[in-house]
Amino acid sequence: MAEAIQQLVLDTLDKQGEIKDTRTLVLPGYKEPAATHDSQIIILGALNSLSSRDMITYTTHETVSHVLTQEGAQIALQGSHEARVWAACPAKGEGAPIAPKQLQEKVGAETAKVGQGQAFKNKWIGKEGDGLVKLVASITDTTQLQMREVDSTGTIKAGEKALADLRKRKLIAQRKGQWFAVSKGSNFSTSTAKPETDLTVDMLTSGSWKTSTYKKYNFEADGIPPNGGALHPLLKVREEIRNIFLEMGFAEMPTSSFVESGFWCFDALFVPQQHPAREVQDTFYLSDPAVSLPPPKDYYERVSKVHEHGGYGSTGYRAPWSHEESRKLLLRTHTTASSASMLYKLAARCRGEEEDSEEAVKREGAHATSTVPGTGKADADGFRPAKLFSIDRVFRNETMDATHLAEFHQVEGVVADKNLTLADLIGFMRVFFTKMGITNIRFKPAYNPYTEPSLEIFAFHPQLEKWVEVGNSGMFRPEMLEPMGFPKDVHVHGWGISLERPTMIRYGINNIRTLVGHKVSLESVERSPAVRF
Repeated sequence: MAEAIQQLVLDTLDKQGEIKDTRTLVLPGYKEPAATHDSQIIILGALNSLSSRDMITYTTHETVSHVLTQEGAQIALQGSHEARVWAACPAKGEGAPIAPKQLQEKVGAETAKVGQGQAFKNKWIGKEGDGLVKLVASITDTTQLQMREVDSTGTIKAGEKALADLRKRKLIAQRKGQWFAVSKGSNFSTSTAKPETDLTVDMLTSGSWKTSTYKKYNFEADGIPPNGGALHPLLKVREEIRNIFLEMGFAEMPTSSFVESGFWCFDALFVPQQHPAREVQDTFYLSDPAVSLPPPKDYYERVSKVHEHGGYGSTGYRAPWSHEESRKLLLRTHTTASSASMLYKLAARCRGEEEDSEEAVKREGAHATSTVPGTGKADADGFRPAKLFSIDRVFRNETMDATHLAEFHQVEGVVADKNLTLADLIGFMRVFFTKMGITNIRFKPAYNPYTEPSLEIFAFHPQLEKWVEVGNSGMFRPEMLEPMGFPKDVHVHGWGISLERPTMIRYGINNIRTLVGHKVSLESVERSPAVRF
């Protein structure tokens, strides 16, 4: 069909020199000119094919016509609602008036409802008692005539006002169409033989390549996009945050243990054993195995003592200590459990142990660094300043919503040095978030069992148009640090921020379930831009 139409266009141009209106063409297999919208679409395909070979040129002319809606087509066939109501009513004085209920049964509820009002307006019918009767012997169904005129010509002679009224009544719909004026192109020919797209061995052997025509190369055409993998937005933001930490002199901690004991996840952080966070509603506990290996004995005793009886300037919690609670295995609720383990190893020299703190940390996968003003060498008390970070997955038994998941990533940071203050922590967090491109942040006093003072960190989410909590921070309590062996003047900044929420802010995502989980669009992952804080 396509080649036949192309040949029709070329032959017509060869005979007439031009085609002023493609609506005058009679397509192969048809007897009437191609005046319909669908016919012109078919012709357009043939024109585009010929134009790509410079055999023709054409210009497009737009038209506006109307077509009948389903209701309009029904009126053209059966008559308007008001005409059908009139036809169902008896003539005045020639029979009993028709009741409204009988009228509905005869013409339908919709026709009776719409038609009565228009028939009354036209004074075709009137009321007689509780029924309806004809007031005129004959009518002219103008609406039906208009529908038939639109169906055959695409418009009506009554003009635009009448068309607007019919559109308002949803009896007709406007449809844009087009037709074309065609002229000969620079490579005009009556032959529809397609040009060659490849130079083959057979053409070289036979010599036919000398007389063949070739399709021009389109050097501006887009190439086929290569298929390949793509980094998830979380991985992009993770790498950027990791680079920020490394740029600021931090060392990365190992955090490969998703399963921790209650001791390292809670007890070592001075979280009371009766704290609500340790309940099943907030934490995932393991059933097999259910119990961990014992922690270092001396350290375990110091921790249990400060919990139950106090010490290091604290009265403790004055609550019974449970060995069973301390040794329960669970999915870690924060990476601070790993930070506690690393700080314990960092304090080895401070405890008077032979093992060097730097070697202990290196063996775990990180290293102590000269991270604050000073030489970074160990003091006489064995303490060495350090800055450590980690980015890994944590688990909490939470109800999922637009900003919460049961499994998410936590960015953890720890700075250990002598005489640090809360002002140092706030200043560092402002610098850190500014490097991430998040400058609109707030700090709110908060309570954490293992930090005092404590601060919640909020960032403004422009899509949600509200402040969203992105992290928690504070200074580790003496009840946590001194049992590890750190001197009294050593202070440690600790903070944890979500990886998902800064990613949502950077990418304008307002529902975390479209960032992580089965609702994630693979196309959005492929098209997500690189992050540069």
